[in-house]
Amino acid sequence: MARIAPFENYHQQYEKWFSAHETAYHSELLAIRALLPWHGLGLEVGVGTGRFAAPLGVSIGIDPSHAMLHYAARRGIRSAQAIAEALPFADATFDYVLVVTSICFVDDPALMLSEVRRVLKPAGSVCVGFIDRETPLG
Repeated sequence: MARIAPFENYHQQYEKWFSAHETAYHSELLAIRALLPWHGLGLEVGVGTGRFAAPLGVSIGIDPSHAMLHYAARRGIRSAQAIAEALPFADATFDYVLVVTSICFVDDPALMLSEVRRVLKPAGSVCVGFIDRETPLG
């Protein structure tokens, strides 16, 4: 079962973190931008509020949290309420998939990665970002 309660309950605090830590946020955006293709149709799995998808040009996102998706929609992201282990898209739809700090929240990471592979075009790419639990932030 998707662990969405923190995101439903603390979406405002989540958004405020990015404003309070702009330098870290922009650093993360730049690091991810260097890894993403500059063209093609992209999907963000765990799009949250769209803080990464919107500035990085990823036009579609999924997230199980309705509260988070409200922000993403306001940022122009076409979004769907869904879980990573059951992506609501046809096979070979996307040129690339972005997963930023979402893999640690899914119930079945292997199934999520299988779904990502399914929706990727044959020459597609995936970028997974996560926070190492052995670090101070983790």
